[in-house]
Amino acid sequence: MHNNGLRTAVLLGALTAAILAVGAWVGGGRGMQLAVFVALVTNGIAYFFSDRIALSAMRARPVGEVEQPALYRVVRELSNEARQPMPRLYISPTVQPNAFATGRNPRRASICVTYGLLQILDERELRGVVAHELSHVYNRDILLSSVAAALATMITYCSYVAVFFGGSGDDDEGPGFLGALLMMFLGPVAAGVIQMAISRSREFQADESGARLTGDPLGLASALRKIEMGARRLPLPEQSRLTSASHLMIANPFRGTGVGRLFATHPSTAARVARLERMAGYRR
Repeated sequence: MHNNGLRTAVLLGALTAAILAVGAWVGGGRGMQLAVFVALVTNGIAYFFSDRIALSAMRARPVGEVEQPALYRVVRELSNEARQPMPRLYISPTVQPNAFATGRNPRRASICVTYGLLQILDERELRGVVAHELSHVYNRDILLSSVAAALATMITYCSYVAVFFGGSGDDDEGPGFLGALLMMFLGPVAAGVIQMAISRSREFQADESGARLTGDPLGLASALRKIEMGARRLPLPEQSRLTSASHLMIANPFRGTGVGRLFATHPSTAARVARLERMAGYRR
């Protein structure tokens, strides 16, 4: 828990240093002054509004017990079992089956499931997915992951803006157009590295913690198989607003081919299912 807090601070500090370096490179002293302001605003947005950014990326809306009684009951029962506050619930209209958790701490946490997820999972499998997402909340993964999602979004957009404010090519006036193009390329790459660095081991940990919470590792394993099949059949478009939040989701929402595979933020479903089957003592 404390380790995640330290990593969040390091991530925000690294972003600040990067913004200041770019400001000095592009605009010298004036650029440095502007970069200080940008760094303060960026860190504030990343820390306080990262959950809203992620939920907005998936066009999620809040739901209550009247609209989704089965989902509400599952989340309430598992939260009570863990003796933790119940998170807010959201539904995304996305037809691809997926889910994620976001927020700063258990008292300000939110869980979002897609419309497609509710259509293909039975209650046993839904319990496994909800327990996985609650484990991200209880393991304090959500702040680090949500901040990374917000930073990745801003890095990507800033890299595009750099094309228009990259200077004229004079060595005394900044990096020039070629430098701006390099920043445009490196921005998404940096975002992908941030996501990749924080996600892989946490999925295994959340799988294990979620399976212990439900006492049913095979329920989550079955859900993961269905989710992977659905994600392959209905991959999300690799838009910047979605790629920056993809590492929050329980399964990779994209095709996972070509260059995108280099920045995959999830371990393979086969590896995750195998670990869950070993927990259950299952033998093929």
